[in-house]
Amino acid sequence: MRKKIIYTLWSLLVVGIIATALTFTAIWNGWIGYMPDMEALQNPIDKYASQIISEDGKTLGTWSRSSDNRIQTHYQDISVHVVQALVATEDARFYEHSGIDFISLLRAIVKRGIFGQESAGGGSTISQQLAKQLYTEKAHSTLERVMQKPIEWVIAVKLERNFTKEEIIAMYLNKFDFLHNAVGIKTAAMTYFGKGPKDLTITEAALLVGLCKNPSYFNPVRHEERCLERRNVVLSQMRKEGYISDADYEKHSAEPIKLNFRRNDHKDGSATYLREYLRRYMTATKPIRSEYQSWQKVQFVIDSIAWEQDPLYGWCNKNKNKEGRNYDIYEDGLKIYTTINSRMQQYAEDAVYEHVAQYLQPAFDKENRRKPNAPFTSQLSKTEIQKILNRSVNQSDRYRNMKKEGFSEEEIHKAFNTPTEMTIFSYRGEIDTTMTPLDSIRYYKSFLRSGFMSMDPKTGMVKAYVGGLNYEHFQYDMAADGRRQVGSTMKPLLYSLAMENGFSPCDEAPNWSQTYIVNGQPWTPRNANSHRAGEMVTLKWGLAQSSNWVSAYLMSQLDPEQFVSLLHQYGIKNPDIVPSMSLCLGPCDITVGEMVSAYTAFANHGIRCAPMFVTRIEDNEGNVIARFEPRMTEVISEESAYKMLVLLQGVVDGGTGGRLRFKYNVRAQMGGKTGTTNRNSDAWFMAVAPSLVSGCWVGGEDRDIHFDNMFYGQGASMALPIYAYYIQKVYKDESLPYSEKETFDIPSGYDACSSVRSEGGESIEDVFE
Repeated sequence: MRKKIIYTLWSLLVVGIIATALTFTAIWNGWIGYMPDMEALQNPIDKYASQIISEDGKTLGTWSRSSDNRIQTHYQDISVHVVQALVATEDARFYEHSGIDFISLLRAIVKRGIFGQESAGGGSTISQQLAKQLYTEKAHSTLERVMQKPIEWVIAVKLERNFTKEEIIAMYLNKFDFLHNAVGIKTAAMTYFGKGPKDLTITEAALLVGLCKNPSYFNPVRHEERCLERRNVVLSQMRKEGYISDADYEKHSAEPIKLNFRRNDHKDGSATYLREYLRRYMTATKPIRSEYQSWQKVQFVIDSIAWEQDPLYGWCNKNKNKEGRNYDIYEDGLKIYTTINSRMQQYAEDAVYEHVAQYLQPAFDKENRRKPNAPFTSQLSKTEIQKILNRSVNQSDRYRNMKKEGFSEEEIHKAFNTPTEMTIFSYRGEIDTTMTPLDSIRYYKSFLRSGFMSMDPKTGMVKAYVGGLNYEHFQYDMAADGRRQVGSTMKPLLYSLAMENGFSPCDEAPNWSQTYIVNGQPWTPRNANSHRAGEMVTLKWGLAQSSNWVSAYLMSQLDPEQFVSLLHQYGIKNPDIVPSMSLCLGPCDITVGEMVSAYTAFANHGIRCAPMFVTRIEDNEGNVIARFEPRMTEVISEESAYKMLVLLQGVVDGGTGGRLRFKYNVRAQMGGKTGTTNRNSDAWFMAVAPSLVSGCWVGGEDRDIHFDNMFYGQGASMALPIYAYYIQKVYKDESLPYSEKETFDIPSGYDACSSVRSEGGESIEDVFE
């Protein structure tokens, strides 16, 4: 009987060994469970957030899908403290085993499995934890988790065969989710401490490694005491393994937790509007007319041209990676090197906020308190206001979602008029309140909007780009997407056509009201003031004072169709611009970006530069996979460009842009043009400096939301100061290549009035004003 028992036990042992060997063989070859193939093992982490990088090397932000916001970090770019803390805490014999630590495994089986000691520690090595991160789905039961373990052991051994210890540590730290959308050590270091992973101190490294046990439970933002205890446990392990001394432990364990926490969100950070613009631009698909709404005809034409002519538009869908699939900005770990200068971008964002949020908005709020129709102009009827609000309701996400769920119009109307608890935006911080969704729409319309762009006229490189004041709450981009009437900023484009047709800045024009017959109908433009009314004035004076009468006269001497053709050469993309006399006053809708691009021709010898946002793209291995070059078009002659610089400088030196000189003390050689549309709906300022062309728009979400007085409502008050604040900071920054001493590239001794037209076509000499 005894022999039989022994025989049975030996048989069971042999069978168990054979079964175990067969099981692991089956797992190794993928016959049981999931086993990644060799290519997947050799490239285990191919999903990384793409980074958007400024020209001066600053990371502006990342693109990632969902919470997978990793940025690839190499081992040599990780602080040694992080590595030591990780090994000491998670896998003390990491450098001695080949994927499985049998000592730790046996300890875990005995202490936790048999004696139920929760504090006995786990048996998983760093390699096993990496295998779990990479290839194991979340278990729904203890039995399922037990079944997953052998597969992880095999994968861990295979990882050890294919990678060095340093590579495994880097992969583990790149993959781990440290909470708050901080996936990977680089993002975590920036989120919690505002620094790179190589610069982490001992205590900071210990805190982050401590999160590896349970990031939610030891969350330093919500559970500081727990996190402190866990950090000190990590420090204790580092002392135990000889990485720090007793004195170091006593010193660092006594330190409080010091965070520089900033939640990682694509809506935060610098150049948020630009990052979103580039994301949409690069991932665009080939335009198909049926996929555009009836009211998007203009956008379809613009997108179709961009698809054919701009390599950056739809780049992801025009190019394939080494695996033969289209590039994915959310997973391929690309580095997009932009033309944006991080300091200039900050100066632009600060300037917009300082003037719009801190000066204009309080003044607008004060005016609105006196308006019964606020924030709409008092010139609107209640019926007109209701139409605007109804249109906004129909365009809202709440309305579309309720429609999809089958709610009737009556039910939707009731929902929009039912008070609801909500959190609303204010410049003093978010406010918890109760209001109807309809009132919230009206509330958000009370905020003024703005768009700004600044670019190099010689290369087209965009240095600063502001699409609005707060991307989280106002996501419509007023630099690239918002099309608004440009008003008098159209006049320099008209004057350039006149220069092309033989006019000069010193030619004279009648500065009085005239009636023109347009398509059989009389048209009599009005002027903003009566200064020098009834006199003959030079074109330079006419542009400097923004005389509508002079512009209308010029238009009557030129061909409107030729003007429309010239506008398209200037990069104005709107295909619906109608040739007419009134076009000289800027009634057409154009974006800030298009206007800035158009004005580059004046500072670049008549050659317009298209906005350039990206210089190159690298893959996650640092290989350059795309380069982008400036795109230029000759629009006017060099001679005409010189004349335009003379005209535009007149606006700043003695015209409607004079506040740059007498109020903001900007002394650099500079040209510009203010613009204000009917009822102060749109305020513009365009600026031309030798190496920077900039443009700014300020207005309401709807054209009927604006100041009802010219003191605040004109371009010189609403838009010009933004440029003034921006350019002051740019010139003061000696690290930037811009100086107030820089001059326009005009030939020495150039005379813009060497040939002056008279009414009879004869030359008039020396009448320059």
